[in-house]
Amino acid sequence: MSNVQKVQDFMEVIKSRRSVRYYDSSVKISREEMTEMLEEATLAPSSVNMQPWRFVVIESPEAKAKLLPLAKFNGNQVQTSSAVVAVFGDLRFTDYAHEIFDKAVELGYMPRDVKEQQLAAYLPLFDAMPVDTKRDSVLIDAGLVSMQFMLVARAHGYDTNPIGGYEKDRIAEAFGLDPERNVPVMLISIGKAEKAGHSSARLNVERTTEWR
Repeated sequence: MSNVQKVQDFMEVIKSRRSVRYYDSSVKISREEMTEMLEEATLAPSSVNMQPWRFVVIESPEAKAKLLPLAKFNGNQVQTSSAVVAVFGDLRFTDYAHEIFDKAVELGYMPRDVKEQQLAAYLPLFDAMPVDTKRDSVLIDAGLVSMQFMLVARAHGYDTNPIGGYEKDRIAEAFGLDPERNVPVMLISIGKAEKAGHSSARLNVERTTEWR
């Protein structure tokens, strides 16, 4: 279990989350706790529970040095954070379908005949799906897990910053992933804030919502 005191109040978690760009570089998150946070983040929903998110945890000095020239104007987050999590969407997510559904059967979440029926229905649809449609789908699912990861991190007492400004056409290959398969979604720096993130204004719901 984490040795960091978790914040239990959900409203405190969402209201205290800030985008932090300056971290205490002396704070290092253990692999055990990072694994725990990723496990909690991946409780997020995904289309047909296919879980198309993939992560690269960039934490070593060598890996950060590789990321730094790709991070454009976000070098401080790379250099001072405990880690940067690169989030990808896997266009070949169906490769894991049987593993996911077999585990659901093993855990008693669904009967085996239901598993067979669902895979028989869904896999041909996914196989016939145009690449652009798959890309849209994995971007949505990976966005959900990314937001959940940031909230989980805050509950563990850490701070984050979602980063969209980086060399997306180079990031997968730089870290040994197939760029034709893995769609870059975002980078998320994580650590203990050295400088607090700024509060920011939000549009009123009346400005963003229509009731019909």
